[in-house]
Amino acid sequence: MRWTAFAWESASRAFNNRPTFTGLVVVLAASSGGGLVAYADSQPDQPQGFKKKKIVVLGTGWAGTTFLRNLDSKLYDVQVISPRNYFAFTPLLPSVTCGTVEPRSVVEPIRRILEKKGGDFKFWEAECFKIDPANKKIHCRSNMGTNLDGNGEFLVDYDYLVVAVGARSNTFNTPGVTENCHFLKEVEDAQKIRRSVMDCFEKASLPYLNEEERKKNLHFVVVGGGPTGVEFAAELHDFVTEDLSKLYPSIQHLVKISLIEAADHILTMFDKRITNFAEDKFGRDGIDVKTGYKVVKVSKDAITMQNPATGDIAVPYGMAVWSTGIGTRPFVVDFMKQIGQANRRVLATDEWLRVRECDDVYAVGDCATINQRRVMEDISEIFRVADKDKSGTLTVKEIQDILEDIYVRYPQVKLYMKSKQLNGIADLIRTGKGDAEKESVELSIEEFKKALSLVDSQVKNLPATAQVAAQQGQYLATCFNKMQAAEENPEGPIRIRGEGRHRFNPFRYRHLGQFAPLGGEQTAAQLPGDWVSIGHSSQWLWYSVYATKQISWRTRALVISDWGRRFIFGRDSSGI
Repeated sequence: MRWTAFAWESASRAFNNRPTFTGLVVVLAASSGGGLVAYADSQPDQPQGFKKKKIVVLGTGWAGTTFLRNLDSKLYDVQVISPRNYFAFTPLLPSVTCGTVEPRSVVEPIRRILEKKGGDFKFWEAECFKIDPANKKIHCRSNMGTNLDGNGEFLVDYDYLVVAVGARSNTFNTPGVTENCHFLKEVEDAQKIRRSVMDCFEKASLPYLNEEERKKNLHFVVVGGGPTGVEFAAELHDFVTEDLSKLYPSIQHLVKISLIEAADHILTMFDKRITNFAEDKFGRDGIDVKTGYKVVKVSKDAITMQNPATGDIAVPYGMAVWSTGIGTRPFVVDFMKQIGQANRRVLATDEWLRVRECDDVYAVGDCATINQRRVMEDISEIFRVADKDKSGTLTVKEIQDILEDIYVRYPQVKLYMKSKQLNGIADLIRTGKGDAEKESVELSIEEFKKALSLVDSQVKNLPATAQVAAQQGQYLATCFNKMQAAEENPEGPIRIRGEGRHRFNPFRYRHLGQFAPLGGEQTAAQLPGDWVSIGHSSQWLWYSVYATKQISWRTRALVISDWGRRFIFGRDSSGI
């Protein structure tokens, strides 16, 4: 999000009128790769003794990079720390596995991104291995070199910390997964898969193997029927049928692709029409979709899965890709234990992306989830705030006076009314008291509780997608840009517990749609408003959207040229 001239001038005036302060801001943001970002700068035109706060950002994935691109670096000192010095366009990783797109076409150096913003900054290629919230310090380790102690470790202080380190693949403690399966979270993962596919074909071509051994080597198993697993299976099928079948004609009939999913269907987060079409298309393409199977063990030569009807089944394979969900990074787990979140799956934040039970630390992207406040937790306080005349009852008009603030603070109220096709607050409170057409109708607190008792059923966790991470990074950067102005002129909803208003409106995710490429130049698209499209036209829409969403003109040109090269010359089958 780019600042308008008016917004920038307002923020600048508010910032310059603030008293002198010192400190360090650290931003820890969730991305597909762990890391830390911090900006360091000084302004000679500031009052004597003035020192800008420093922001440290951990991660250069979707959340961290979007935060950096939208943050006004003139307001803060920024330092960046990440184990990788680039941003990766992760939605195209399945295309990288089969040579449809080249690895360097989907990455942009983080230093180039920061250079375009101007101003001084520091970037360190290192990983964070410990957060010390009590002392506001971050422990980092570099693999590039060593310090005097010989371990390459160093400390970074912070005032604000934004965690954007993403997540790792979740094996669910299944034996043998880490040792024998490929993952698909990083560019390096996609490159390994590409080499492994070619190795399987070359090995199956050797003259001393019998047919059973060739079948084993050419059996490709994908565990996980989500978008990543489905798209990889589709890409692999296209690679085999369009390119490798011409290069390996004597063994192409032995290739088998299996997709294993524990649930009853694949793509369960999509509309049922897309799910059914995907399963039917994979069946026609010869991709063996096994739903209702749970993988319990992976050995070097076989995958063992369970099904209530068949029991344990061991299937030989040549290559396996594990794509079943995400898990928390080890140092984030340790951090969660320090702040009393040991029993959670990921970091819990409030609606403003602040880590709960920890001051001045923010978390965005896959490493965190928003713990939306429940209406019933605050129902007594909401009643108190609305009851301006202290009568002990609420009229429809009194509720309407704070309704917009309730909608902003508790979005589940509006979602519930929409799901029940309620036209207004009068319709909602009929469940608490019969006729509520007149504004003078009064509700007791028990009747008010009854009217709102079911609204929390609409609270849902956000999906761990690039779209969510990018929107969170953009929102958080906007908040930091307006932080000084918002101290004097808060723009958020009424504080239900406390006085005044919140500085900002809480984060709200806006779903812009999702795609599921199914191979054969066909893609399923599900856009807002229950709009579903499946087929070749949706594939061109997918091309357009993904080209537009590239982070730079350089990567945009490279990706488009890769697509054109594939149409003309086919995919490269070199084992490099």
